[in-house]
Amino acid sequence: MDKELFDQHFITLAETYSESLAKLAFTYMKNMTEAEDVVQDVFFTYYQKKPSFQSSEHERAWLIRSVINRCKNQLKSVWHRQRTELSDTIPAKDSFSDSGLIEAVLMLKEKYRTPLHLYYFEECSIRETAEILGISESAAAKRISRAREKLKTILNE
Repeated sequence: MDKELFDQHFITLAETYSESLAKLAFTYMKNMTEAEDVVQDVFFTYYQKKPSFQSSEHERAWLIRSVINRCKNQLKSVWHRQRTELSDTIPAKDSFSDSGLIEAVLMLKEKYRTPLHLYYFEECSIRETAEILGISESAAAKRISRAREKLKTILNE
């Protein structure tokens, strides 16, 4: 693919997936600014490497998996573990972080949070969710089911 075509494809890709990838990253980072930084890093890596994919689904799965991996690496970093949060008195700029449902989802363990996000927010099928997470379809379905049960309990409290 020549540079002009790649650049146009990259712009379309960023416009299509930036928001949903940021929301996915938010479920890990619990901070929209950090989530946006993760997505920006993933797109920067994509632009540098210029990978080729078998299909648009494969490309989307690569982006999702890259965001998940980048979040996990960021959360393990010394910098992230030793930093201090700004005061809660600073208002959030994004309504996504103010949602009661999102707060409840963030209370779930990552094991349940990620498949739930992929299934409902990214509209991935059970099969796609399982492939992205590297688990069986039955495990993905079970985690989504358990996440719903746990969410119901949290929201009823």
